[in-house]
Amino acid sequence: MQRRDPRYLRHQQGLTLIEMVVVAALLGILTMVTFPMARYSFKRSKEIELRSALREVRSAIDEFKRYSDAGLIPVELGTDGYPPDLETLVEGVEIVGQVDMKVRFLRRIPIDPMTGSDEWLVLSYDDEPDASSWGGENAFDIRTTSGGVGLNGVPYRAW
Repeated sequence: MQRRDPRYLRHQQGLTLIEMVVVAALLGILTMVTFPMARYSFKRSKEIELRSALREVRSAIDEFKRYSDAGLIPVELGTDGYPPDLETLVEGVEIVGQVDMKVRFLRRIPIDPMTGSDEWLVLSYDDEPDASSWGGENAFDIRTTSGGVGLNGVPYRAW
């Protein structure tokens, strides 16, 4: 037998509304807690990509320098054995004593994940460590052009 007491129906409806408010509040709290974690994980993944790109190009520059110090590739005067620019690492350099044989150090210039372009701040051997422009003599090091600051508090340009 069904019960049709109005007090019973009113009590049942009020309890459902309270439950919905409690559930909505809990969902709001959980969303507020997870949002900053998701934002930091996105930034952390960009920082990992930046470190990887910097490591890749710096390793290619070091490998170019090793080849030039060993006399395997021709060295232009005034470059100290470093590549003249980043494009040289991609285009390749002819090996001394070999006919039509080139060695390439990079497949492509990596994209800077912080700026979304392949434009990097290139530093030459004669530039100051904190320089903001390239002297143009050679490619000794690279930095990002982003003005942001990492999760560790260090500006990306100092990485």
